[in-house]
Amino acid sequence: MNNSGWAEERSNLGRRGFMRAAAASAAFSVLPHRLLFGQAKPSDLVNLAVIGAGGRGADNIQELQSKGLANIVALCDVDDARAAKTYEQFPETPKYKDFRRLLEQEKHIDAVLVATPDHMHAPAALAAMQLGKHVYCEKPLTHTVEEARLLTRAAREHKVATQMGNQGMAFEGNRLLNEWIDAGVIGTVREVHGWSDRPTHYGKLMWAQGIERPSDRPPMPETLDWDLWLGPAPERTYHPAYVPFAWRGWWDFGSGGLGDMGIHNLAPVFSALQLGAPVSVSASSTLFNEETLPLASCVHYRFPARGERPVVEVHWYDGGMLPPRPEELEPGEELDPEDGLLFIGDKGTMLVEGWGGERPRLLPKSRMDTFTPPPQTLPRSIGHHAEWIEACKGGSPARSNFDFAGPLTEAVLLGTVAVRTRKHLEWDSEKLEVTNVPEAARYIRKQYRKGWSVNV
Repeated sequence: MNNSGWAEERSNLGRRGFMRAAAASAAFSVLPHRLLFGQAKPSDLVNLAVIGAGGRGADNIQELQSKGLANIVALCDVDDARAAKTYEQFPETPKYKDFRRLLEQEKHIDAVLVATPDHMHAPAALAAMQLGKHVYCEKPLTHTVEEARLLTRAAREHKVATQMGNQGMAFEGNRLLNEWIDAGVIGTVREVHGWSDRPTHYGKLMWAQGIERPSDRPPMPETLDWDLWLGPAPERTYHPAYVPFAWRGWWDFGSGGLGDMGIHNLAPVFSALQLGAPVSVSASSTLFNEETLPLASCVHYRFPARGERPVVEVHWYDGGMLPPRPEELEPGEELDPEDGLLFIGDKGTMLVEGWGGERPRLLPKSRMDTFTPPPQTLPRSIGHHAEWIEACKGGSPARSNFDFAGPLTEAVLLGTVAVRTRKHLEWDSEKLEVTNVPEAARYIRKQYRKGWSVNV
């Protein structure tokens, strides 16, 4: 647990710190006129409720507040201690432990930000959309494939502005790699490799995977409502092996390295190659059990042809696994084990360093040194959160709205189903069904604990 906490803080300072700086720089240059020149009037601000006010919720609040993007009018968290710093920042703001009570009582909210563990995303986001509230939801969008489909449909039905929290979709590098591929810089792409070292971070374990359920029963913090934290998940006894951050490695609550960083790192692959649903998925991994995900896995997706675009094979690696080293790398240079992408085209190779599409470059270095980028064709971001706020006010849809984030999440989470079943899966996206492995159905959708069903 000490390692998990240390790694969480290191992640916040490194990966997210860089994101904040980059987003701030990009947003300043293209923010709407009313935000650049003078403080926005309270009437101009979106009235926002935050569900999951500690952890990532606090990070999101800081981003929104620093740019004057929203009026925080209600807060919710199942653990008063986890949310204490946020609560101190907003002493007069109504506070709740149960998001359902918040949605019942706070009729004046315009939008909801969901920053809970994965297993609570769908219940909270769907309930908000059904009330006509705009929704920002942390990644992965949902805990199951079926939930991703439900949220995508609900966003369309209720005509609300949405955004998933994969901030890399606002990066300049993300747009550049899209433009380079569209311009045919590396030719036709038929093969992509993506990776992350999660659940480790340069050898330090961020959260546990490949372990059994603990048998001891330490005392539960008085500040935590454990029943509300469990929400729709099967009932189990409290243990600090699950909260506040280690839940990502447990099947009942999270989706491991693939759900955590696959959403970030595969998003630019989906946007650049216009991928939809895969037709098949297979996987291999280290040992695991019915409680937690494996420490490392490799997932292999096959996507069908799309118009003039050919079949694409996408390969994912986590837990320290990496694709074969490209021959085009300079002598002595290796792939960064933390995060990255390799696009293999019939006219060259593109390496994308960092997470979410941060820094694309052509291989070998000599080609990049003489490269003249094609003209810009994509609009630049005003900032990940600002995109969503503008969409809430009637502007253009955010780049990672649920029409994009939903199908992406479906594909990513289908990879976890392949890991869990240890079988090659043939996928019928229209029917939301694995056609050759009937037992996979229990992982595509799930049973909800009494009182927590997701109603559509």
